[in-house]
Amino acid sequence: MSLNYDLPEDANMIRDSIRDFAENVIKPQARELDAKEKFSPEITKQMGELGLFGFAVPGEYGGNGFGYLPYMVAVEELARIDSSQAATVAAHNSLGIGPIYYFGNEEQKKKYLPPLCSGEKVWGFGLTEPDAGSDAGGTKTNAVKDGNEWVINGAKMFITNASTEYSLGSTVQAVTGKRPDGKKEYSCFLVERGTKGFETKTMHEKMVWRASITSELFFDDCRVPEESILGKQGEGFRQMLTTLDRGRLSIAAMGLGCAQGAFEMAVKYAKERKQFGKSISTFQINAFKLADMDTEIECARNLLYKAAWLCDQGRDYQKHASMAKLYCAEVAHRCVNHAVQLHGGYGLMKEYDVERFYRDQKILEIGEGTSEICRLVISRCIGCYDV
Repeated sequence: MSLNYDLPEDANMIRDSIRDFAENVIKPQARELDAKEKFSPEITKQMGELGLFGFAVPGEYGGNGFGYLPYMVAVEELARIDSSQAATVAAHNSLGIGPIYYFGNEEQKKKYLPPLCSGEKVWGFGLTEPDAGSDAGGTKTNAVKDGNEWVINGAKMFITNASTEYSLGSTVQAVTGKRPDGKKEYSCFLVERGTKGFETKTMHEKMVWRASITSELFFDDCRVPEESILGKQGEGFRQMLTTLDRGRLSIAAMGLGCAQGAFEMAVKYAKERKQFGKSISTFQINAFKLADMDTEIECARNLLYKAAWLCDQGRDYQKHASMAKLYCAEVAHRCVNHAVQLHGGYGLMKEYDVERFYRDQKILEIGEGTSEICRLVISRCIGCYDV
């Protein structure tokens, strides 16, 4: 029996096309969009036309059905150039489209997925609250049944893709009662932007992902019809956890792409920069930094691709998703840190892209399960704690 480390042909084709798009369309605009903290609907629409949305969604709903491994390759290539655009794609696929496709009924899929897969519209994932981040069970947003409607009250924050005029709506987790064991019951609702009692606000002055949309959501006696519930009442917590497992794969891909981009910038600069009459790449202390970066990136890529392959095969991938997210995020941290150090004072200036990479990296150790939470998940998977 032999192992094959070659990517499938469709993944190679995606890598080539997305790399070309990222280099020639995104890169010339990335610095300006970051400086102006501006979301680009034009780039988002172009990414939709390239098929960057709906990787796990079949053609009947507007997706391309390629699966998670090609999806990882695409996100990696975007993050190699600009994390903001990669974040838009990662959040929209894993957190926006994913719950509707995996848990929605036929009517919901047909209504929402086509415009979301085309890139014409984006969708948010309302989980995090001011007092509920890593402790998702601390959710206070609640929904009360009133006849054929649900009345939602509460607030969410740090929600990607939820407040642009191109946002169609958000999936919102709310407490809908108590389970027989006395614990909170959670359900998810599909809430369209513009619904009475539902307001969104864009968060500004971010350090990271400045060209992606991050939002606050407010619900004040927001009434939604009974058919807006995702799946069945009481399934919300499981839906959110499953969504986060898939989302961690995309964040891992962002970490991998960020590390790769930083490494390439570091190699280029180290070869060009001369001190004491030599290129600084020839100094062993710098050469060893680059060697460590390349080694860790290779390890990260193999771990992520295996996790994505397990997901595509329908096998248990929860542990590997957390491993990949944890490792790729921390490899990105180390690689970007080395890259800035190799750039010296220039690495602190906005005219060099490595400065943006340094800022953008940090969120990868926080979003969709902090590094600490990922270690907790892995620990549970190997039997250290009772689940």
